[in-house]
Amino acid sequence: MGYYGLGPGLRTSEALTPLQQALRAIPTEKALETLELIEKLVRNTVSKPSEEKFRKIRLTNPKIAEAITNVPNVVVALTEMGWQQEGENLVLPAGTKLVFEVHVRGIQEAQDFFKKEVEKEKTRKARAQKQDQDPEKENLRKQIEADQKEREAQGPVTYSSKSQWTGGGLNMVSASEQGLAGG
Repeated sequence: MGYYGLGPGLRTSEALTPLQQALRAIPTEKALETLELIEKLVRNTVSKPSEEKFRKIRLTNPKIAEAITNVPNVVVALTEMGWQQEGENLVLPAGTKLVFEVHVRGIQEAQDFFKKEVEKEKTRKARAQKQDQDPEKENLRKQIEADQKEREAQGPVTYSSKSQWTGGGLNMVSASEQGLAGG
């Protein structure tokens, strides 16, 4: 029996929450830096929810503007958490409480997602660069593909092996002929 009554190897596919969708919509090239700052802001709010200074983000602050205001979809992600835009600030209303298990974990999951994406991109670039650096290998690969296409064009093998007569019967040699007999 599998885990929680599921068969072995059977996984349930969970749909992304609106928060996860919003966080993953951040452009990859700025995502890790942006998510690090958002995590810090949200952690402060979670740890000290009554502190007014942690419930307001000034979007014109140069550091905030570089990582949040000027990056597409970040303000949308913050509003998904409950922040509201008031002029040049994002404010978390008094009745809204951020929860570590939901909001901080959501940010951490998005960070893990983008770390994997960055690694995939590095791998893709390394493979492309490796192929560009070795023209002999590329030529060999093209030749193999051409040979495969030629074999496919000839069609399947439709004949089997044929037996051939090789002459006489058994070829037996006596021990004395081989020099093994005592004499």
